[in-house]
Amino acid sequence: MALNSSDETLSRLARVSQKPGVQSTLILSRQTGAIVRTSGLISKSSAANPNSTLPASSEPSTDSSTDSYSNGRKESGIHSAEDVASLVWNFLKVAGNLVDELDKEDEVKLLRLRTKKNELFILPESEFILIAIHGTPPA
Repeated sequence: MALNSSDETLSRLARVSQKPGVQSTLILSRQTGAIVRTSGLISKSSAANPNSTLPASSEPSTDSSTDSYSNGRKESGIHSAEDVASLVWNFLKVAGNLVDELDKEDEVKLLRLRTKKNELFILPESEFILIAIHGTPPA
């Protein structure tokens, strides 16, 4: 029996989330950027279920109370699940535009962004966008 796209996505996310150092994972809708599932990141909405569908905000947050999100570690630079979803959604759109300008027949398969404190693996699939965030080991 063949796996459907949702089963393949969950299977791939399970494999990625088991890697050493993974702190957070998100699944976004490829069509809307809405959060389908998240683990390891705190939602801004206190009533939000981490496995529910939450819309990804298209506006950057100006609420200073979100500075303490991300498992209580302000220094990580990553805030709420909604903030990360919105930022990744916009980053993926810009990367897609770059690839289109280079070759209209090509597509983004993986984005890997490494900063001094974190590394993001962004895997755009047909229906979902998988995101795994893990800490960058000290140099």
